[in-house]
Amino acid sequence: MGEGGGDGCLNSNELNYLVFRYLQESGLTHAAFALGYEAGIDKSPIDGHMVPPGTLVKIVQKGLQYIEMEANVDIDPDDDFTLVDSLELITMDVPDLRKIIGERRENQKKENLKKENPQKKKDREKERDKIHVDEYETLHKQERDVEMEECEKEQPNKEKDREKKQEQHRQVELNKHHENKIKTKFEENGVSGGPQPMEIANELIESLDCEIRSSDVTILKGHTSEVFACAWSPIGSILASGSGDSTARLWCLPQGPNAPSMQTGIDVCVLKHFKGRTNDKSKEVTTLDWNGDGTLLATGSYDGNARIWGRDGELKNTLNKHKGPIFSLKWNKKQDYLLSGSVDRTAIVWDTKTWECKQQFEFHSAPTLDVDWRNDVSFASGSTDHMIYVCKIGENRPIKAFSGHQGEVNAIKWDPTGSLLASCSDDRTAKIWSLKYDNCVHNLTDHEKEIYTIKWSPTGPDTCNPNQKLILASASFDSIIKLWDAELGKLLYNLHGHKQPVYSVAFSPNGEYLASGSLDQSLHIWSTREGKVVKTYRGTGGIFEVCWNREGDKIAACFSNNTVCVAEFRM
Repeated sequence: MGEGGGDGCLNSNELNYLVFRYLQESGLTHAAFALGYEAGIDKSPIDGHMVPPGTLVKIVQKGLQYIEMEANVDIDPDDDFTLVDSLELITMDVPDLRKIIGERRENQKKENLKKENPQKKKDREKERDKIHVDEYETLHKQERDVEMEECEKEQPNKEKDREKKQEQHRQVELNKHHENKIKTKFEENGVSGGPQPMEIANELIESLDCEIRSSDVTILKGHTSEVFACAWSPIGSILASGSGDSTARLWCLPQGPNAPSMQTGIDVCVLKHFKGRTNDKSKEVTTLDWNGDGTLLATGSYDGNARIWGRDGELKNTLNKHKGPIFSLKWNKKQDYLLSGSVDRTAIVWDTKTWECKQQFEFHSAPTLDVDWRNDVSFASGSTDHMIYVCKIGENRPIKAFSGHQGEVNAIKWDPTGSLLASCSDDRTAKIWSLKYDNCVHNLTDHEKEIYTIKWSPTGPDTCNPNQKLILASASFDSIIKLWDAELGKLLYNLHGHKQPVYSVAFSPNGEYLASGSLDQSLHIWSTREGKVVKTYRGTGGIFEVCWNREGDKIAACFSNNTVCVAEFRM
């Protein structure tokens, strides 16, 4: 594999690549990006297509098996092979392992000597059993004799009692049979310990009449690697997608409900982020965002550059001040500034008139994972350093610092009015913050694993849906989505339906529905009023992102199998 190695050894570049691949395959995307950047994986001569999945784990397992064999190499032919705990194999060298194995064999021999002859033990047990049988038969014969005498004396009453007992016994057996049948039914549905309506209902999602018909799904093919991001243009029906193949694509879909189920007739424009080699890992498209009027698309990539494209696919500008991969890009509403957050620990505000760096904010001590505008001049940033900073253009220090999380901050989002900030973290909590307070307003702690993303509903005061309450959705690696009352910090619904980590959620424009995409290959659409699935579609790859179009009648989902699916939504 690559250079070096020789005599069965891995060099540092090969080992770094295997660890990088292991992190990717384990879903630890941020850690993989960080290692790839620090170790220069993009410059590695290794062809990733030649390395099968799980290679690092296989090598480690083989190495441990070899050490175990080496530790047993001097065993007596009459002795059994001694297994060693994996922790011992990892923490001890071969001489220590041999010593432990020798001690265990000696102890086993002593135990065997203490045990009596197995045949003698069996003979004594047989004799004891024979005595017990004889005693039992004698006693049982005496009981039968007494019973016969009593039967002759009380035959009429005995007969009635026997019939009554037999009837009671039959009733008990019927009840048991009925209970076992119910129990078996619940166990078949993955539920034990009594009925749990929410769990049962969602186990039966696929059997309900909510499957999106294949004729209502358009599958867009063209990418040659995983599709990580997608976003609808706010004007027209152009869908942008970004992939690990170092390209973004603009798909021009026909407007209206009658979309074709196949890709024929759909115009596509390929936005190449490379010159020459198409498998350049440093050009993977990690994030993208349209400006407010849909005339410009910004893309961020693994090479640290932000690129600006026209809706016709023309490259307008390349912004190259970051020193590491860009994970987040956001236009402000006024469209005069573009905000980017990078693994290089900084956030940059770009002036969209000159495309020069307006200001670079260097407050974090670790990679910046997400950024989000509060208004046209202030924003928040979240990082793997557990911190959240609220910054303002022209200020040299943060105007607010939130320090409540105990793990990496994966995502941050301002509510529609810019008064509340939501965040989620690897510490399994989501939090709601206000600039009025130093500590979080609500600490949402019900998830059992890392929370990957959060989204606000487009509802509440000063929105297009003022009569609906403001809701926060959180999605986790525990496969559960939770809907929260933002004002009270109260859990409204647990949305059980996915079987693997949920990477993306998105509210419909009217706030009445929530789309979710998971590694279990399923796209679910939930009613936010009832907390149940109303539509579902199953693809053939894990889903990284979902998004609604402006009209709320189409949902796009990008998959790990290199495709993008567009589903028609009708109720």
